[in-house]
Amino acid sequence: MAEAADSQGTRPSPARRWMGRTASVLLGVPLVTGLLAASAVAAPLTGAPAKATAVSSTVDVSLNSLLPSAPVDGDTLVVSGTLTNRGSETIDEAEVDLRVGPRLSGRSSIDANAKRTGYLPGVDAEALDDPYTLDVSSLRKGVSQDFSISVPVDKLPLDSAGVYQLAVSLTGRTSSSSYERVLGIQRTFLPWQPEESDAKSKLTFLWPLIASAHITSETASDAQQTPVFQDDELATELSPGGRLEQLVSLGSDLPVTWVIDPDLLASVDAMAGTYRVRAGDTTVPGTHQAIAKKWLDALQKAVNGEKIVALPFADPDLASIAHRGKNVSGTLSHLQNATEAATTTVETVLHTTPTTDFAWPVDGAIDPSIVDVATSAGAHKVIARSDSLEETGNLMYTPTAARPIGGGTSAVVADYRLSTVFGGDMTGGERSTLAVQNFLSQTLALTKQDEEKDRSIVVAPQRTPTAAQAQTMARALRALDDDRWTESLDLVAAAEVKPDAGATTKVPGSSAYPKKLRSQELPTQAFQDIRGTQDSLNSFQVILTQPERVVTPFGNAINRSMSTSWRGKPLEAQKYRDAVRTYLQGLVGQVNLIAKSDVTLSGRSATIPVTVQNQLVQGVDHLVLRLTSDNATRLKLNDGGAVAQQPVAIAGGHSQSVKFDADANVNGQVQIRARLFTQDGTPYGDEMTFTVKVSELTPTVLLVIAGGLLLLVLAGVRMYNHRKRAVASDTSEGGGGEPEQPSDPAPDTGPESSNPSGPGEKVDR
Repeated sequence: MAEAADSQGTRPSPARRWMGRTASVLLGVPLVTGLLAASAVAAPLTGAPAKATAVSSTVDVSLNSLLPSAPVDGDTLVVSGTLTNRGSETIDEAEVDLRVGPRLSGRSSIDANAKRTGYLPGVDAEALDDPYTLDVSSLRKGVSQDFSISVPVDKLPLDSAGVYQLAVSLTGRTSSSSYERVLGIQRTFLPWQPEESDAKSKLTFLWPLIASAHITSETASDAQQTPVFQDDELATELSPGGRLEQLVSLGSDLPVTWVIDPDLLASVDAMAGTYRVRAGDTTVPGTHQAIAKKWLDALQKAVNGEKIVALPFADPDLASIAHRGKNVSGTLSHLQNATEAATTTVETVLHTTPTTDFAWPVDGAIDPSIVDVATSAGAHKVIARSDSLEETGNLMYTPTAARPIGGGTSAVVADYRLSTVFGGDMTGGERSTLAVQNFLSQTLALTKQDEEKDRSIVVAPQRTPTAAQAQTMARALRALDDDRWTESLDLVAAAEVKPDAGATTKVPGSSAYPKKLRSQELPTQAFQDIRGTQDSLNSFQVILTQPERVVTPFGNAINRSMSTSWRGKPLEAQKYRDAVRTYLQGLVGQVNLIAKSDVTLSGRSATIPVTVQNQLVQGVDHLVLRLTSDNATRLKLNDGGAVAQQPVAIAGGHSQSVKFDADANVNGQVQIRARLFTQDGTPYGDEMTFTVKVSELTPTVLLVIAGGLLLLVLAGVRMYNHRKRAVASDTSEGGGGEPEQPSDPAPDTGPESSNPSGPGEKVDR
């Protein structure tokens, strides 16, 4: 029963846990008594204990290589590693031993032995005899030494097929102890299936090609809309030895199902052409086109003829949407758009049609709301994990992955142990070796549970494997190439396998969702930010003559804002959303009203011009400019009302002056409000205000002005007559005319001179 509970990766019921603990205590009493008795017997009266009875971890035994991982008859097993003396004394007269056995009873036994540390006489197998030991004359403190032991497989105590415990230990003496002790030990497992098994497990291994967001919402203003990347880190992952390069090169000859985020394909495809990279407040040309093209070519060859499962564009976080976002209007429509974009992107880049009927929540953790969100976007199959489902049956074996969970939806339940064995740091040889041996042993033990059952098992590893993790997974899968106890099956076929009648089908409630995963979710504010950006985009696109130049890049950026890759990165996620919103606001602001100074009207009617400018590279249309007079009694617009409006259409990079007729009735100041609207009445941009000063000319004022002009004319005539008389008088004195009269005024202008003007004089030309 414990095996059954463990096999499904779920917790047993409280009653069963109580019974298990009681049984453990009862069984443990004789075991502890026996071990104490064994320890007493192991110490002879002479005070010199029997060989290898002590337990110690003085020496770190690192198991770096075990080849072949799954041997057959005629093979030679080669075990290599490193010994490191962590103690404070030199170890003398030591030897490295290989210990094989006993055969383990099932998957739970493998788990228990994987957790054991130290050496336990009577539980750990005896060391192999010479010549399969390695002498170490001396190992000083802090010193490391490599070792390698080779032994023909037919010399190993392997009986029937199954999983055997394999350990490497170091036995020796120190200056403070004159007798031999086991000073260090490392355990692993050896799967033994020398011939092809009558029953085989169908194994489905997901091979994820998923990356974080790298492209911004920004594009250049050229015809090609050159994309702008926020960094050049994607090129590092695509380069030889990089994470994504390794996944493609390794997966190309493995029996796997490719699970791809279409956003990664779109990003690499953009990098293969002309692109730019943000560098502070500016951008610089990208230079990694050759790397991107090479990776795409390799991927196209690798997936040719293979099943491809495409996730929604940018791999949206289904749990965050279900728990924090679905009540924010528009969120679910983004998920639907992301699913539609997935098919188009894969067909465009890889020239093949993917399957989009699968949803993959983070770590396969599900609850009813997550399932509802997944199916709302068109997915009818949810990739879950066995530690997420509640136990309802008493199966003594690991059930087939596919099972119905209601509402026409199927869960494809990945095995928890197999899916998590490759996690952690795999850069060291030991962790990689232990992971491979554990994976192979678990698959063999699973097959041996019930060889009458034809079962389908799914492995869903970590979402973004490192290069070292990918290499370890590839080693494990290659060890299964000869199909001795497994045979490969793609995910689409695995989802169609007939489910086990007694398998778990109950989806756990929301309260069972792991707290650690919930703490990493996008907050509700993130989805509110996304809604605000989408609202602005909706208003903006309706005025554009080429809306696709904006809708596509911003739609993709909004999808990236919901990506699973933001989990555990709240600041980075907020920064990305803010950048998208800020850039969109900048574009919206490039269609605006030019600030206007106050206007003075001198008359009953006049024309008021307002200028609209379009700094975008494309034209705008479907806009309306509306003027509103705050005092229609004093100043009326157009047809005599307080409000007037006119349509606006402006080519890219141009301005337009829109003129409105105005009629003044009373002198004074009037506040005018000008604002752009879309044709459906939605405000666009900020409101602009200016003041119109009305100075109407009445008939009385006109009479006064006319009288003043008449007086000026009369004065001019009088001055002319005076000058004429003065000239005549001068002529008579010189030539017999009348004498000059004292009352005559002197001339007001002198004779013109041909000399240059003096300094400071005004010269009229």
